[in-house]
Amino acid sequence: MWSGRFRQPLDPEFERWQRSFDFDRRLLRYELAASGAHARALKNAGVLTADELITILDGLKRIGERAAASLSYLEDDEAEDVHHFVEKQLAALIGDLGYKLHSGRSRNEQIATDLRLYVRAAIDQLRHELAEVCVTFTDRAEQAADAAMPAYTHLQRAEPVLVAHWLLAFVEMFLRDADRLADCRKRLNVCPLGSGAVAGATLPLDRGFMAETLEFDAPTANSIDATSDRDFVIEFVGVLSLLAVHLSRWAEEMIILSSEQYGFVALPEPYSTGSSAMPQKKNPDLLELVRGKTGRVIGAATSLLITVKGLPLAYNKDLQETQEPLFDASDTLLQMLPLVVGWMKAVVFDSDRMQQAAQSGFMNAWSAATYLVLRGVPSRLAHERIGKAVQICIEKGCELQDLPLEELQSLSPAFDQDFYQSLKLSSVLAIHDVPGGTAPARVRQAISVTRKRIDSLREEVHAHA
Repeated sequence: MWSGRFRQPLDPEFERWQRSFDFDRRLLRYELAASGAHARALKNAGVLTADELITILDGLKRIGERAAASLSYLEDDEAEDVHHFVEKQLAALIGDLGYKLHSGRSRNEQIATDLRLYVRAAIDQLRHELAEVCVTFTDRAEQAADAAMPAYTHLQRAEPVLVAHWLLAFVEMFLRDADRLADCRKRLNVCPLGSGAVAGATLPLDRGFMAETLEFDAPTANSIDATSDRDFVIEFVGVLSLLAVHLSRWAEEMIILSSEQYGFVALPEPYSTGSSAMPQKKNPDLLELVRGKTGRVIGAATSLLITVKGLPLAYNKDLQETQEPLFDASDTLLQMLPLVVGWMKAVVFDSDRMQQAAQSGFMNAWSAATYLVLRGVPSRLAHERIGKAVQICIEKGCELQDLPLEELQSLSPAFDQDFYQSLKLSSVLAIHDVPGGTAPARVRQAISVTRKRIDSLREEVHAHA
């Protein structure tokens, strides 16, 4: 494609080493779409005749069909990259007219366009998968009804919450991830075609037409930036890193709660493995791989930042190194999310054990302090009185509800017989009656609102399908 300037051939080892076709051939569908838009713009500019356009578009279509029919079609030891491959195949199909397609364009703008199309499609697929994740978590929350469990701070039992409230916490994370992907999509959805190598196209191409053809919102505003910008790749993989972190936190929580010491979660066998040595073992392999692959995605984000941090404007061959981390991070999440859905549908929660754990260990202590606050005791003093009551219970080996009223009243005259009702699990849950709280009525309302948010997400994804 550029050999006219050179008198010596490339070193064979360097030639093989610098090729990107082994990994960028996955961009073929986007390269064909962008080439089609460019061909139409060339016809509108008078560079191609109507018959030439028809021939080129037919050739591009045939390339796509052959690639879809056989993976071996994409085995090419000569193609430097996906752009070179398409040019070669087009010329083989329609003759020298195939070389005319490259009029007025550069591979710099081609790869910038292909990557934007790839990331945009990946975002739409990921948001679809995230909607399914959120539906599954919300379904399990609704199925849990008013079942309770301990919530933890510092990995110590803190207060009872509804199991549904706990599961909805993960849904909030995933919905934020979906929103971040949508924000990234808005910023990347501009079209580099017509930017040329660095200074803009040398032919009077209708950039707005090409952008509209490819469903971009507008052309890019600056040709130098357009050909060297990989912000959208870095932002996208950064969002994936945070999504992976959320999945890793979920996985870690499930690993902990499935351990014998907790016993709240029964690992689903279709997503677990055993030990080659210990017959009794059931290991949380899916969860551990989710946790492990998160480091891989974060590593991809770090690699991207380091690759571009010292690059002068505009295009540099270093930018070729942004593709594999992008592809790997995207593949990792797209493979992971459906498996998370399957795991969540199959998992069994030990509701009885969770419920029992939610009623021991002084997790009603804040509710007890609130009882005193509502009777006029200053908050700090109420906290102190209940703290002393807890210390007495520890010494006696009992719970707050086991202390006789006389002993409680020796700590504060505000205690009365109705104090014991405030310590019951139903009362402890109900007292958190604020938006976002774990009171059963609030959680039922949250489930309803969450479903509407998921429906909105699905509608947005469908609009881009």
